[in-house]
Amino acid sequence: MSGFINSIKNSPSNLFFTLAFTATVVAMYSLVGTKQGNLYVIGSALGLVLHQASFGFTAGFTHIIKNTRTQQLRAQMLMLIAASVIMLPMFAQGEFNGHALSGKLTPISTAMAAGAFIFGMGMQLGGGCASGTLAYLGSGSLRMGITLVGFIVGSLIGTFHFPWWNAMPSLGRFSMLHDWGLMTAIVVNVAIAGGFWKVFLMLEKKRHGDIQPVNNATTDKKEGFLANKWPLVLAAFLLAALNLATLLVKGKPWGVTSGFALWGGKIYHMFGGDLSGYEYWQKASWAKALDTSVFKHSTSVMNFGLVLGIWWAAKVSSKIDFSYKASGKLIFRLILGGLFLGYGARLASGCNIGAYFSGIASGSLHGWAWFAVAGVGNYVGFKLKNGILADNA
Repeated sequence: MSGFINSIKNSPSNLFFTLAFTATVVAMYSLVGTKQGNLYVIGSALGLVLHQASFGFTAGFTHIIKNTRTQQLRAQMLMLIAASVIMLPMFAQGEFNGHALSGKLTPISTAMAAGAFIFGMGMQLGGGCASGTLAYLGSGSLRMGITLVGFIVGSLIGTFHFPWWNAMPSLGRFSMLHDWGLMTAIVVNVAIAGGFWKVFLMLEKKRHGDIQPVNNATTDKKEGFLANKWPLVLAAFLLAALNLATLLVKGKPWGVTSGFALWGGKIYHMFGGDLSGYEYWQKASWAKALDTSVFKHSTSVMNFGLVLGIWWAAKVSSKIDFSYKASGKLIFRLILGGLFLGYGARLASGCNIGAYFSGIASGSLHGWAWFAVAGVGNYVGFKLKNGILADNA
């Protein structure tokens, strides 16, 4: 608390930003309701964790491809283990406080594989994933607004093509929880994550002779509110806990990209576009979402909270860094990356959050398949980003 008070004294504008952010929280509760208010706060907390720990899904792939450092990927494995242990029992229970709980179960299919690969390329070309795009935008990287625009457009296009892709060969849904039982599902998820952990350790040790720890606590403490980075290991457990909180409030685990698809649909509709003829938009839930306020859409509300939560944390900790300069080649790459991210997320019915994190936490085998295929996509995207699409300006 004293650190926060000092940040106000050192920069009185921080008080204004804190009051402004608090006002958005109060408005969400009073104008939209308790559920949406709770989800807005959870989204803000997710943003705070991602920002304070510099927890990056794209960074994990980038570091192992670039220099065989696996700290971020090992943190992800810890997150998945924690999420499996605390969330799978809730899915097995099936309800909480009288409300049904449903997991993210997606078929292992051609569409899922193609979407994961395309999304993986987009992670590298666009400079971030789904949560990462919002996180960087909240911390001041206005260039990520370019990626976000591409993301929204790509998401909308993906909804148009989804029925064609969905008709491609599929192995169907595979729920470890329903097919094998709770304990087996937990053990399998822990074993797979632990296996990846050991492989990552081996690769990093072989390349460098040392290992970067995920318990990377700051030894040189700085004074100031939120001035010190949080350890990745702490972030891993907090992200798992917040995904559980999302499940208990929303009835579904954390997702990001359905919000982008909705935003694209609303903009398309606003300019006279007719979505009624597209199969994707004929579902009752999407028709309702198009006709109601975006603040009634739970995923969108969490996305808004994530951005503004990071914006507030970055501002009061004096770590906000506005950056907007970009060469023509970089702008092209960011747009292309955003298109890939949006299109890939719709084909795979999710992103690094909805398909990967929440998919695995739901006991769906497709989450691990997404991770593997997206890794290949990241490798291709990395080569393109540093090859023919390199920005040498």
